[in-house]
Amino acid sequence: MEHALPVLRIGTLHVGFPVVQAALSGYSDLAMRLVSRRMGASYALCEVVLDRMVLQAGKRLRRHVRVDDADHPVAAQLMGSEPAEFAAAAAELAGLGFDVIDINFGCPVKKVLGRCRGGWYLSQPQAALEVVSRVRDAVPPHVPVTLKMRRGLDDSAASRDRFFQIFEGAWQRGVSAITVHGRTVVQRYLGPSDWTFLAEVKRAAGRRTVLGSGDLFTAQACLDMLRGTGVDGVTVARGAIGNPWIFAQARALAAGLPLPPPPSVFEQREVLREHFRLAEELYGPERCGRQMRKFGIKYARLHPHYHEVREAFVSVSRPADWHAVLERFYAEDLPGCYAPALPEGQEYETCQAV
Repeated sequence: MEHALPVLRIGTLHVGFPVVQAALSGYSDLAMRLVSRRMGASYALCEVVLDRMVLQAGKRLRRHVRVDDADHPVAAQLMGSEPAEFAAAAAELAGLGFDVIDINFGCPVKKVLGRCRGGWYLSQPQAALEVVSRVRDAVPPHVPVTLKMRRGLDDSAASRDRFFQIFEGAWQRGVSAITVHGRTVVQRYLGPSDWTFLAEVKRAAGRRTVLGSGDLFTAQACLDMLRGTGVDGVTVARGAIGNPWIFAQARALAAGLPLPPPPSVFEQREVLREHFRLAEELYGPERCGRQMRKFGIKYARLHPHYHEVREAFVSVSRPADWHAVLERFYAEDLPGCYAPALPEGQEYETCQAV
């Protein structure tokens, strides 16, 4: 039964089903989050934003921080380099209607590290904890503050010590939950995520809320992480791009049901149409086609004629191109395919902030 899994709570916020949508730069916008929710995601994080961009509040940023009534509970993930700007931006995001403020101390992208952001903080415990304190003080008490970390900068003993210094210090400064990705910053997205480390972290946390991340490309992997490590929730990142069905499949498995069949071509077509409609509302017809091209390429993995469909989506630049792909390749209701259990052998730079 579904209740056999932990019921996820973040501070006083009741989330419920513990398989949630992670923050994905360039992907987890309002359109993607709404599609994921309709497929069973109980909680989602907005794509990471820079503190300075929030404070400038430009037109481009407003598209990235839009919150809809159907988009709750939702977190804003924040990244920056100056504690004062971090705090001011966190307060601004809470005022825009985000239910949670999530601090990114995990991004491994080179240019982010070079600007003393993201995973750089894992090498600087005092600086990291100052950010946590400032953000917690700036955000209303009822808004939980959470943290995203990797298991360290590298595999050295010193890096491990710094991880736990930040981990324990963050709880003392009032964070409500911490998400831990099982790779190091140096590892980026290469090699396996270390789930044994997640189990160790959860044991150290006790009753405090820990979420796990890394290598969640199937519904079964989500349940395996939950049950194998003891974490309170899991955040699905790359595994949800073009595969929002992963949340419904996880709910079915958690309820003791067989894995549902992969979505048929017609089922895929309906979601593709709705995702495009939501994106068109968000970005307008001029930008929507280019924005959705990268999603189409990922959705194509579920189509029985993957390579042909993928190449067709690669050429999309206008709404008419998108609709032409659907008319050509989604006109016959063929059986679909499950998403692959591993990525396509390429790195995804998923946390560069807008």
